[in-house]
Amino acid sequence: MFLVDTHTHLYQPAFDADRRDAMARCEGAGVDLLLLPNIDVESIPRVRDMLAKWPDRCRGMMGLHPCHVDADWRDALGGIEAALDTPFPDSPWVAIGEIGLDLHWAATTLPWQIEALKVQLEWAKQRALPAVIHVRNAFPELFEVMDEVVDDRLTGVIHCFTGGVEEARQAMKYPGWMIGIGGVSTYKNGGLDKVLLEVSLDRIVLETDSPYLAPVPFRGKRNESSHVRIVAQRVAEILGLELDEVAHRTTQNAVRLFNLPTP
Repeated sequence: MFLVDTHTHLYQPAFDADRRDAMARCEGAGVDLLLLPNIDVESIPRVRDMLAKWPDRCRGMMGLHPCHVDADWRDALGGIEAALDTPFPDSPWVAIGEIGLDLHWAATTLPWQIEALKVQLEWAKQRALPAVIHVRNAFPELFEVMDEVVDDRLTGVIHCFTGGVEEARQAMKYPGWMIGIGGVSTYKNGGLDKVLLEVSLDRIVLETDSPYLAPVPFRGKRNESSHVRIVAQRVAEILGLELDEVAHRTTQNAVRLFNLPTP
């Protein structure tokens, strides 16, 4: 079995004491490839460090998270774009991310967030890279931006999808776009069971968003990438499929979206 965690912050300080152990647990769970979304200028060295230590098992993204968009966001984007244009020779960036809109933690900066999002979506078009979108309490605002800028040059994923069926239907109207399913799918009142029955498996990728949003039975504890197998099992249960089929098809989706090596 080959699984991809398409969204993990395993480079964050939460793993400084046992990152190698966490990577070993990934191997034991069949989680063979990790995609690392950047969040701000300060996190760039951490992402690069993981790419250097595990070049065969990690791929990186570059972006400015909406919760890190503030008054100097243009300067921050300058540093992030510079990093974007200097990838490791044997490990190119696989996406522009993590970018998006957040009205839960950062509502007062929405105008800046929208401007920063549009700039970074243009980067994605220019470099033929997918975009990895964070959205919290901001689906109407996000879809307004996407309606304006999405064309046949832009694909991506709405990561850690927490919308309902209507939001999923809207997301599926954008050709080539997918939704990222994580630990929320295991929550009793998460609502993703209805979404998963509505969306084709060919439009789904799996993720953890570690160290956040750990699945049951680890809810409330630190999440980690090995738990993406639990997410895959939950998706299989909801859809009435075998785990191997969900693993294979979601891996192929990730390979296609992020232009990854075929396992």
